[in-house]
Amino acid sequence: MKNQQLDKRRQDATPRGVGVMCGFYAEKAENATLWDVEGNEYIDFSAGIAVLNTGHRHPKVIAAVERQLQSFTHTAYQVVPYESYVSLAERINERVPVEKPAKTTFFSTGAEAVENAVKIARAYTRRPGIITFCGGFHGRTFMTMALTGKVAPYKIGFGPFPGSVFHAQYPNALHGVSVQDAMDSIERLFKSDIEPTQVAAILLEPVQGEGGFIPAPAEFMQALRTLCDEHGILLIADEVQSGFARTGKLFSMEHHSVKPDLMTMAKSLAGGFPLSGVAGRAEVMDAPGPGGLGGTYAGNPLSVAAAHAVLDVIDEEQLCQRASQLGQHLVEVLTKARETCPHIAEIRAQGSMVAVEFLDPQTGKPSADFTRGVMQRAMKEGLLLLSCGVYGNVIRFLYPLTIPQTQFSKALDILSRALQQEAAAQ
Repeated sequence: MKNQQLDKRRQDATPRGVGVMCGFYAEKAENATLWDVEGNEYIDFSAGIAVLNTGHRHPKVIAAVERQLQSFTHTAYQVVPYESYVSLAERINERVPVEKPAKTTFFSTGAEAVENAVKIARAYTRRPGIITFCGGFHGRTFMTMALTGKVAPYKIGFGPFPGSVFHAQYPNALHGVSVQDAMDSIERLFKSDIEPTQVAAILLEPVQGEGGFIPAPAEFMQALRTLCDEHGILLIADEVQSGFARTGKLFSMEHHSVKPDLMTMAKSLAGGFPLSGVAGRAEVMDAPGPGGLGGTYAGNPLSVAAAHAVLDVIDEEQLCQRASQLGQHLVEVLTKARETCPHIAEIRAQGSMVAVEFLDPQTGKPSADFTRGVMQRAMKEGLLLLSCGVYGNVIRFLYPLTIPQTQFSKALDILSRALQQEAAAQ
């Protein structure tokens, strides 16, 4: 079956609302390499949108799932529980950067984790309000669409959304938003939209994902913690995209001196199997009553087995350290590329959570066209890249942290050529 034939079938059988980036179809994958149905080979710098920090089909993950397949595949944890769920929660509790004791519960998707974090926060505080940030992305369900601070393509045509959700500014020095500007915007919400005694939580990504891989400044995180403590508000860190070694730490919040009250996680937690979680201070996590949390597939045993293997691989292969090393190498290449690519306005990095933002050198405005051009040139040479940013003018890099060094260097050579060629073509 050819890619073109499959794409015609896709268009006939599936709705256009499910956007698809690539015109080719996967047949097999291994670590950082994908092969399509026509035998073409690609270096995967998308990793299933940050799901595969341990690579495609890591042998230890596959072996763990195969072992679990021989025991049972489903009981519904709320009906018949199993030890692997409990021991995974114990492992997460030990490592999350929240005040101890901690507790963890599992779900299937990142959006589910975020929704349940909101439920827990409201149950604990007995307050309705949630403050989140412009540019943030938290999911595609109705509550998480409301929380998301980016309209296109996530919100168009789907309103109205749940209430008591308010958006503040997120610090972005390149676009003229300081930490003080962001904090002032929260104070304006307190004056114009909701009193602080009615706010259950402030929710943010410590590194905005879809918003452009923008790390929260340390000063901002400290100011948020102080503000939350002052008003009895919970601080929720959404680590769905930034978690599990991507930033050079197991969690991005470990780069900060403050601790959140709740954390959400998903994506690379289970190495390609659907699993998410909410972790937090025990007294907060215990606020909902029995039956208030859960889901039929929540904490699926196959995914839980995979997650145990993922944590083992991160430790055994020192993926936090490798994330820092790979990220530094990539930043050096991008910095060198600035010499011949005036469109590069900013390079942002926390470990291997790296992004490059493009502005038109003549107008200073975001350049989504240049971004697409670079991605298309890279894809023609067999390198898959993803864009992000409110204006679609950012390329984010999400290679598996297990990628072989020679393949990583090859990918960076392709990237350098794509940047140089697109700059010359403008």
